[in-house]
Amino acid sequence: MTETRPAAEAPAPPGPPPGPLVGVDWLAGRLGEPGLVVFDASVGAHRGAGRRIPGARPFDLDGALSDHEAPAPHTMPAAAAFEEALRGLGVDDTSTVVVYDGAGVYSSARAWWMLRAMGFDRAAVLDGGLPAWAAAGRPVESGGPAYEGPRGSFTARPRPGLLVDFAVVGAALADPGALVLDARTRERFTGAAPEPRPGLRGGHMPGAVNLPFGELQRAGGLMRPAGELREAFAALTGDRERLYFSCGSGVTACVLALGATLAGHSSLAVYDGSWTDWAGRPELPAVTGR
Repeated sequence: MTETRPAAEAPAPPGPPPGPLVGVDWLAGRLGEPGLVVFDASVGAHRGAGRRIPGARPFDLDGALSDHEAPAPHTMPAAAAFEEALRGLGVDDTSTVVVYDGAGVYSSARAWWMLRAMGFDRAAVLDGGLPAWAAAGRPVESGGPAYEGPRGSFTARPRPGLLVDFAVVGAALADPGALVLDARTRERFTGAAPEPRPGLRGGHMPGAVNLPFGELQRAGGLMRPAGELREAFAALTGDRERLYFSCGSGVTACVLALGATLAGHSSLAVYDGSWTDWAGRPELPAVTGR
């Protein structure tokens, strides 16, 4: 009698990341595993740098993964468009996603927050991004991120309130239990330096406070330890629990959202469009100075 071997079982999907931030060693030990998706979310000059972590796919914030019909850059696409884009990039509901960028921790946090806003929690940011990966001697491929594999089954499940508009932020500015934190440089926040977008007025929202995103990072573009992040936020927030984050266009505001999450805060929202949207509305107030 011929023995029949059981059919090979499909490999189990990888477990979720241990938190919103993972290190180079964590990713290197899992690179290439079935179910692991690595995204390059670089923007600007880093978008076309021509090198990637092996197998990285494009989370193109300067391209398909922003709504280009919106007046502000990097606006979140509609849920259906986001779902279609993620399926086209081979993401399943059971995938584990790690996002990095070529600057360190910059635009990767935006991709992570967008995934959270669409109900997907199996994602993390690579601490230090591509620079930290390369500095650790890990392999880097030439060429930009690409994907030509099968479609995924990702399902968008929008979470209202994680990405908000000017009306919600305006109400938060008048709420004693809330605080709006601006991730731009101090010079842009005070209006001493011009905005990079021509014709956009400078300054900040009345009642907002400044926390430049770079102050949440240490050498090498790595995020500061959780204890230091807690101190940085506590110095500004006091006992206010509802935190809203803004920046130039909604990208580095997500670095603050990442830092606040690592610090233990949970009631968080990002202003989609951020200062570009606010300052582009002449009826909304702006102030200069501290």
